[in-house]
Amino acid sequence: MTEEILNPIVLQRADPFVYKHTDGYYYFTGSHPLYDRIVLRRAKSLNDLQEAKEVAVWWKHESGPLSELIWAPEIHRANGKWYIYFAAAPDTNIDDDTFNHRMYVLENASDNPLEGTWVEKGEVKTEMSTFSLDATTFFHKGEQYYVWAQQDLNIEGHSNLYIAKMENPWTLSTKPVMLTKPELPWEIKGFWVNEGPAVLIKNGKVFLTYSGSATGVDYCMGLLTASEDADLLNPDSWTKSQEPVFQSCPENGQYGPGHNCFTESPDGKDTILVYHARNYTELVGDPLYEPNRQARAQKIEWDEQGNPIFGVPVPDKRWTPKTPEVLK
Repeated sequence: MTEEILNPIVLQRADPFVYKHTDGYYYFTGSHPLYDRIVLRRAKSLNDLQEAKEVAVWWKHESGPLSELIWAPEIHRANGKWYIYFAAAPDTNIDDDTFNHRMYVLENASDNPLEGTWVEKGEVKTEMSTFSLDATTFFHKGEQYYVWAQQDLNIEGHSNLYIAKMENPWTLSTKPVMLTKPELPWEIKGFWVNEGPAVLIKNGKVFLTYSGSATGVDYCMGLLTASEDADLLNPDSWTKSQEPVFQSCPENGQYGPGHNCFTESPDGKDTILVYHARNYTELVGDPLYEPNRQARAQKIEWDEQGNPIFGVPVPDKRWTPKTPEVLK
């Protein structure tokens, strides 16, 4: 039985990512509100992550392509090593109606990723040199896959979702394939985006969630579904839900839930949805630097067909800040 999760699980960490390792720890990272570093913390319980010691394992460069807007890190395991996937930009300019992010990888051979040395493995290059971010990775049938958001200047909108196989944890081995683009009314409010992909393999299916619209009250989650035996590089293998599967719930005081990942309960019996949301709608200052997208988590239910029932964002059980200051 899953213990009651006390939300938020971590304050002021948007784009949360949790990796439950074989050592029994939940490893947590997310976008630091100053966008200048990559941070990690760990705990044996999701409820203990907020009080866990946080370590800055990497800092942005003083100049160059890795010097601004460090966004959406994820920590993964591959071939017995730790990897962090993240996006960075050379500046804060907005060109072609987007920022100038590209995707990068760090590697650490230590048992504990809060220790040891993180080595920069370079940029994950795709066939387009355009705005790209929010990469995730997963293994299926012995092969590593990479899923990310990227802008195609020939397609209306800011970012579409792509998939490819990997030669190694920092190099693609197949041509990128577009799985979805922003086109439905709930995906194009404020900004036209499909971003923040997350993959869950369960009940004979591959579920790929993502987020759409601008990152305010309209931000919400969509879902692609494929059979686990299908060719995941074939767009026709995927079915796109026509309605959002997780969205703002004013009754519970939760707004703009999205940029999720998946983990599991300590006993491995329950699937846990991790996401960020705000508990108010009146933002102070620049929304980009407004720090109060808090990391939250809740149990997923399942229907008779083996599909996830996300429900609605649950109410907060803990204090949350509502000021524009970044907590120390």
